[in-house]
Amino acid sequence: MGVLCTPLDALTRTGTEEDISRLLEIADTRGASRIVVGLPLTMAGERGTQARSVLRFCSELRRHTDLPVHTADERLTTVEAEARLRESGVQPSRERGRVDSAAAALILETYLATRRSDRKTGGAPLE
Repeated sequence: MGVLCTPLDALTRTGTEEDISRLLEIADTRGASRIVVGLPLTMAGERGTQARSVLRFCSELRRHTDLPVHTADERLTTVEAEARLRESGVQPSRERGRVDSAAAALILETYLATRRSDRKTGGAPLE
């Protein structure tokens, strides 16, 4: 239903082919209906070098799966994830993987909330 986002362990990048293989294995195991990738826009909302790199990765990912691959703005998700972790008693500076996992869950939460909002206002239906 797109209501609860639970962080998984963060993956360490090894190489595009290996990364795609691991992501698709996780998607298959979890029964994913789509893949959402954080897009690191600049604070001005523009696509910088890192965002262009992510978009290239998404293009390659799409060539290996029939699942829809979407991007979602990830600005400030790390800051919010760190704040949430601190509230729960975790020191983010010592738990980089947990910060990345929590930020990924926030990206998905935001994506799903936007989709629900679009559906309520007559936008694209939540698939």
